[in-house]
Amino acid sequence: MTKVSFDDLLEAGVHFGHLKRKWNPNMAPYIFMERNGIHIIDLYKTQAKLEEAQNALKQIAKSGKRILFVATKKQAKELVAELVKKVNMPYVTERWPGGMLTNFATIRKAVRKMSSIDKMANTNTYKNLSKREKLQISRERAKLEKNLGSIADMSRLPAALFVVDINKEKIAVAEARKLNIPIFAMVDTNTDPTLIDFPIPANDDASKSISIIVNAAVLAIAEGLNERKLAREKEVEEAEEAKQVMEDLKAKSEALAIAEEEADIEAEKGKKGAKAKKAEGEEEKPAKPKRPRKTVVKKK
Repeated sequence: MTKVSFDDLLEAGVHFGHLKRKWNPNMAPYIFMERNGIHIIDLYKTQAKLEEAQNALKQIAKSGKRILFVATKKQAKELVAELVKKVNMPYVTERWPGGMLTNFATIRKAVRKMSSIDKMANTNTYKNLSKREKLQISRERAKLEKNLGSIADMSRLPAALFVVDINKEKIAVAEARKLNIPIFAMVDTNTDPTLIDFPIPANDDASKSISIIVNAAVLAIAEGLNERKLAREKEVEEAEEAKQVMEDLKAKSEALAIAEEEADIEAEKGKKGAKAKKAEGEEEKPAKPKRPRKTVVKKK
């Protein structure tokens, strides 16, 4: 697995926290020091926690489950969307739709409505609508696409959540906690890491810091997906080999059965031939001459 070096984290500014007066006391174990009124995050702990999160994400991806990325901050929107598209995972970069997890059935209805609009666009009914009605439908479709387009392929609840700023995405975190969905998150010095299953202490405001952490997570997911693909290919190969072996055994058993049948036929023919020869020999053999009967003379 690709590990992120200490120097890379330092260069990306992952160590910069918030002002001392904004800190959350639960972040104390991850704070290295304070400088000029700003807390500095311990990057060695960031490295360790990031590696732990990577291993967990890799296993989730390897099992074929989905991970939902949540980042609605301005500086994170485009970065996250661009990186997550590479591994084909769902993401939310616009406003978090309330009840997206706890009321997932309703969200799915909205997604289905979007697909039904797409289907209707190719029918004569849509062509016969007025210009104003078409405009209303297209606006509704655009709104749904903006908010839910990135989760259109998500047919069930995600196996995990990856959050960039847990203070900003507190509704998403609360919903995931209610449903016992594991949460991976970047936690800054002003957040509460006890709410998160896999906290990654890091600067969640700088775009470089967000990019390096999210990219590490995406690489771990890509590795898990690749291993899953290789495992499936191996299974297919093994199944084909087993099938080939079974076919060979079947062919051999059939050939053996045919050979046995032919041998039985030959043996039967041999028996019949022997019987016929015996019968012919008996016919050709001359009959033995009868001995003349002796006449017995009685004495007087």
